[in-house]
Amino acid sequence: MTRIIEFSGTVLTGPGTEHHGLWSVDGRLTFRRPAAAPDLILDGWVIPGLVDAHCHIGLGPGGDVPERLAEEQAATDRDAGTLLVRDAGAVHDTRWIAQRADLPRLIRSGRHIARTRRYLRGFAVEVEPGDLVEAVRKQARAGDGWVKLVGDWIDRDAGDLAASFPARMLKDAVQAAHDEGARVTAHCFAEDTLDDMLDAGIDCIEHATGLLPRHLPRFVEQGVPIVPTLINIATFPDIAAQAEVKFPRYAAHMRRLWERRAERVREAFDAGVTIYAGTDAGSVISHGRIVDELEALHAAGLPAAAALDAGSWAARNWLGADGITEGASADVLVCAGDPRRNLATLHDLKNIVLRGEPVR
Repeated sequence: MTRIIEFSGTVLTGPGTEHHGLWSVDGRLTFRRPAAAPDLILDGWVIPGLVDAHCHIGLGPGGDVPERLAEEQAATDRDAGTLLVRDAGAVHDTRWIAQRADLPRLIRSGRHIARTRRYLRGFAVEVEPGDLVEAVRKQARAGDGWVKLVGDWIDRDAGDLAASFPARMLKDAVQAAHDEGARVTAHCFAEDTLDDMLDAGIDCIEHATGLLPRHLPRFVEQGVPIVPTLINIATFPDIAAQAEVKFPRYAAHMRRLWERRAERVREAFDAGVTIYAGTDAGSVISHGRIVDELEALHAAGLPAAAALDAGSWAARNWLGADGITEGASADVLVCAGDPRRNLATLHDLKNIVLRGEPVR
């Protein structure tokens, strides 16, 4: 084990706060210089390990994956600077990852909960409305404090997006998760689904492509964040093209949602809605793309420092994980330049340190 690491460059303890003088001693950060000489000196701009707040380690295009592939997914995320992952639903039981000191920290949410035959085959626990509350209780107990609902999906009879569960059932389901000590997040593409979720007391919204100006005050007042997953939303035109012949209304709807993607995120940011960064890696999106998502948020109108905050300090605080504080686990990145000014520097990290050990 590398007992003492000295970080000789500028340490960013927040998006607007700098510090000089940081060490890792036996895997823990300290601002106090140790008596012994360091085993390793790393120079550069230091930030906490990045957070992917919507990621699927242990999930592939067909659902479950072998443990070997789940390990590769986690390592790919780690090597891109993601040292903390909020799982957003996986079939594979990934509890073993917590025993691996060389893999990112993982906050699990159990399996997706979807309406019967209303989601990707092999991904979710599929239930009818009457069984929703019990399914939520079960997944709350199976995860690490999060439950993932599929809030809407294409209804083939209607030929368009439609809510998965009646609004009255959602309220009971969210309350059941809260009773179990878990928070609830939901996959939401459509506009009206958001009203139902806010009425139910949801804790987070994934994608939020249907976000309209009428929703913004409620998101702010209720303190509900969004995880836009913009690099996933970039696939909507392809989805629409595939659906065009059989479901033209759905295809047109998906294109409209895609067209407003940047406008929606900027309106939310300007209104004070909290935004976190997530890639949706694990099905059609490859792992290791958290920096692409930060750059997409910046391109949508967030200042570079705010985009970085969405995948770093703020995200860690939201998930109850340490940043760069006295005694925190030494899970940090070393950059060649100031990433608040130039996110591209995150594509070529000088060093990755996880639990006090250099990964590279």
